[in-house]
Amino acid sequence: MYRYEITETVLEGVRRLDQLRGRLDAQGPLPRMWAGRTRRDLEAEAVAASTIMEGVAVTVDEARRILAGDRPGGVTAEDAGLVGGYRDAMHFVLARADAPSFAWQSELLLGIHHLVLSGSYSAGAGRFREVQNWLTNRGSGEQVYAPPSPNAVPDLVEGVMDWMNATTDPSPVHAALVHVAVAGIHPFRDGNGRTARIVASLAMYRSGFRSPLFTSLEEWWGRHVDDYYRAFDCLGPEWNATTDVTPFIEAHVSAQVRQVEALSLRNATERALWTALENLVVGELGLNERVTHAAYDALFAREVTNGYYRGMADVSAVTASHDLGKLVAAGVLQARGAGRSARYVAMPALFERIAREAGIGSEWLAPSKDLREQRDLMLTGVARRLHVEGEDSGSGA
Repeated sequence: MYRYEITETVLEGVRRLDQLRGRLDAQGPLPRMWAGRTRRDLEAEAVAASTIMEGVAVTVDEARRILAGDRPGGVTAEDAGLVGGYRDAMHFVLARADAPSFAWQSELLLGIHHLVLSGSYSAGAGRFREVQNWLTNRGSGEQVYAPPSPNAVPDLVEGVMDWMNATTDPSPVHAALVHVAVAGIHPFRDGNGRTARIVASLAMYRSGFRSPLFTSLEEWWGRHVDDYYRAFDCLGPEWNATTDVTPFIEAHVSAQVRQVEALSLRNATERALWTALENLVVGELGLNERVTHAAYDALFAREVTNGYYRGMADVSAVTASHDLGKLVAAGVLQARGAGRSARYVAMPALFERIAREAGIGSEWLAPSKDLREQRDLMLTGVARRLHVEGEDSGSGA
């Protein structure tokens, strides 16, 4: 098993994560629909980031549509299967995480890997590799790391699982350790990185870090890919069971802290916008609260389709058409195209009404901007308002 030290840097990160968890727990239960929406959005971002890092050609918006059952025409069935497989693996570990009989074991890792590769037999899903593999630099093609021989893999994995069952280290430490251990052993032909990131999330969830904000580190790594791969430099050029992986643990815990801090602010901002949209949809327009899903995506400069919306709102195609048509009639959405192939986008009136509902001034509106620029202005305005309110109440971060 790798060597490591729990440094002061790591302990500071652990203390900060405990503080952030306490603050999030103190918020109390979130509104049901908003909690579900947050979970799905973070899930889509984590799935997209982790699969993109492994060369799967999807965007975050495409992943969001795939997971809602509305595969975009430009995404292959194979890539959509890998996106769905990663989501299924995440659901699997969360379903297993709080089981009274839970134990870390090799079969758990094999089951996760089977789902990650969408059950592809030809890709070796759910089976340890039987050949030697190497990690190469994607830019230069140079071999940068040689994992252990395939004959050693089963026993090495079992050793990691035994350690996970016995460790009393702080949760962020053993999440980082299982991540680097699985990546270092590289027990599979393909899907090693995705599997390692999922088991790291499982370790956090098992230890009481249940908020999606703590189990979506893939999204952070996806935006800091160079930092992610640089963290593995401590492994050296080849497998060594006595390697000191302290630098990886420090990098992992630090990334976890920065991710939760960033998501906490983003979550508060987006929740304020959701509340403003719900007030508009239900209070002003007199529509069912589920319609907030469509307005929310449009506000974030996403094209809304009938198939995507009915997957998010869990309604029939006919009901979806009626709901979207009512938003068009209210002047807050515009239809591009006709019938079920139509794409719905935000109208300037949506931003104007939400600015009023969210309590921000007209300086945060710029109708001449495109939808994405308008979205960014509005997010900045709401975040600024929340920051000022936090300072006024003495409850800053």
